[in-house]
Amino acid sequence: MDLTVKEREKFGKGIVSLRREGFIPAELYGHGLKNIHLSVSRKDFEKVFGEAGESTVINLLIGEEKRPALVHDIQKDFLTNEIIHIDFYQVRMDEKIKTHVPIEFTGDAPAVKEFGGVLNKTISEVEVEALPADLPRQFEVDVSGLKELNQSFYVGDLKVPAGVEILVDPKTVIATVTPPVEEEKVEEAVPVDVTAVKVEAEEKAAERAKEKESSEGGEEKK
Repeated sequence: MDLTVKEREKFGKGIVSLRREGFIPAELYGHGLKNIHLSVSRKDFEKVFGEAGESTVINLLIGEEKRPALVHDIQKDFLTNEIIHIDFYQVRMDEKIKTHVPIEFTGDAPAVKEFGGVLNKTISEVEVEALPADLPRQFEVDVSGLKELNQSFYVGDLKVPAGVEILVDPKTVIATVTPPVEEEKVEEAVPVDVTAVKVEAEEKAAERAKEKESSEGGEEKK
């Protein structure tokens, strides 16, 4: 998969005009290599990245050169979600690399519909090691096999292509169907009979009034 890029001459404030012209500033780096400042057509990059993702090698065409690389990092504007910068990492096709491969969930879990379970997706990517050419674009997880509550899909259940080593414990849960959460029952409040309380309060008030009268009468006699 090829992507034409150009060495970039605009920096600082010049990057603003670069983006307005439909280009994205980028950097290419790799082990033992000098960084190269690049610019790439936004339209071309979005098309290629949509097909390749972050775990498929892209051949960067820089003039007459062809450099195999992975999309290492993408920065986006937090307001517009527009891509504003890209980091490419140049790889050697004869050297294994470690990277993360995303998980794509497909199908519907029968236990959700039949038993009201909740499908919990615990991880979204898996770390692997492989030669760049052997890296899968994604791992597909079909949850239609989750037919019972508390049933799970594990890393060990993944279909792994030849030449790819999974660097995650095979017992790691990728998705599981948990039982529905039971609503807590709120106990009904027992009505309180305030009649007795009212009568008791009135009796105490009457007693206090009598005591007051008696004390006042005693003072007058003195």
